[in-house]
Amino acid sequence: MTRIDKRDRADLFRNRLMLAMQERAVSQSALARAIRADRSTISQLLSGDGARLPNAHLVGECASELGVSADWLLGLSERPESAADLMAINLSMTEAPRALIDQQIFDWHKEAKGYKIRHVPAALPDMLKTHAMLEWEYRPHLGRTTEQAIGASEDRLAFMRTNRSDYEIALPLHEFESFARAEGYYAILPQAVRLAQIDQIAALYDQFFPSLRLHLYDAHRVFSSPITVFGPLLAVLYIGRNYLAFRDSERVQTFSRHFDGLIREAAVSDRDIPAYLEELRRTASASAGKS
Repeated sequence: MTRIDKRDRADLFRNRLMLAMQERAVSQSALARAIRADRSTISQLLSGDGARLPNAHLVGECASELGVSADWLLGLSERPESAADLMAINLSMTEAPRALIDQQIFDWHKEAKGYKIRHVPAALPDMLKTHAMLEWEYRPHLGRTTEQAIGASEDRLAFMRTNRSDYEIALPLHEFESFARAEGYYAILPQAVRLAQIDQIAALYDQFFPSLRLHLYDAHRVFSSPITVFGPLLAVLYIGRNYLAFRDSERVQTFSRHFDGLIREAAVSDRDIPAYLEELRRTASASAGKS
């Protein structure tokens, strides 16, 4: 923060107080009544030409009534919002239902149209899944509405694939390996579904590369929670039942640097994905799984 002369700071306070009153259509009398001060006190704050600033209590009362921060009135900040308002702007928490592409995620994708979107999914990325894979994964949660939900979500997934945004997706190598071998989470997934899913990923990758890039990292070397970085606009952390969305540039850049680290540590680079998928398909073919 650049140091300013006391007289200049006092002038800045008067100008900003007047501006805040004008923007909120608050008269001197109304402000005086609201903060329980004499009208002459407000008049002096606005018309004085000295270097003296009002006491902290009076500044705080004016700031609270006018919906601005005391730091902004005093020239200590260039943001008029209060600390609580800044937190609300820069950090939000929304519910993350166990379902396909929900409205909030879809809205974020539309907002970031044209920007690069960088994604670490919780499992295989939904935007690359086959209809059969989506049905197997989500039917236990969606019940009788599965077909309707999948139909609506497939329209959104199609939009996401063709919305002029570049997609970089990073996920741990073991996720694909467990999928191919029908292990763990994928233990009861039929072999036919696994093979068709690998074929679809290969086809989409061939169609959209380099606008679509996959990077597979070794979880023994690096770790990541599920995150999405929507260009320079926001970064979203998935914590299970909720999303934490950050809009301040410092945190968005921190998430971007984290993603850069995953790419640097990739065990399978984006250009090696086609050959890797061929080998993965052979692994899935050799693994009987559940038919």
